[in-house]
Amino acid sequence: METTIQLIREKFGEESIVSVHEDVLQPFVVVKTDLLFEICQEIYSNTATFYDYLSCLTAVDNGEKAGTLEVIYHLFSIPFEQKFIIKVFLPREIVEGKLPEVASVSSIWKTANWHEREAYDLIGINFLNHPDLRRILLPADWEGHPLRKDYDEQEYYHGIQVKY
Repeated sequence: METTIQLIREKFGEESIVSVHEDVLQPFVVVKTDLLFEICQEIYSNTATFYDYLSCLTAVDNGEKAGTLEVIYHLFSIPFEQKFIIKVFLPREIVEGKLPEVASVSSIWKTANWHEREAYDLIGINFLNHPDLRRILLPADWEGHPLRKDYDEQEYYHGIQVKY
């Protein structure tokens, strides 16, 4: 983990890493949201790190009190047998119908494609430059994002009762 953190700080500056959390079960780093794509591209292509596999991407709504959403990236370097977890935080409010945004990493890791679609569908995060960002689990005309803590479930969908 130290090698990757050092590489990121050297390439993108000290402020590129918001925080490092090593004293937890699964250590992770929080990076600046606007540098996410560039950081991921670097640790993917750099021969010292080569994180060639995105095993999981997920999103969490931290609720109104925290006022944030987070996107978590579980990376693995197959040749170096190393794992690395990156998080970014986004403001959770939807302003004038515009969802919170972060860069898509699907051009780096193809596995991100469906993971980002799921986060878009259920949490309501727009992944910029995603090749096909549309709902993956819910119908295209579904209202809202069900894993948001403030989600208000609709009573009917096309005449079918949703709530029981």
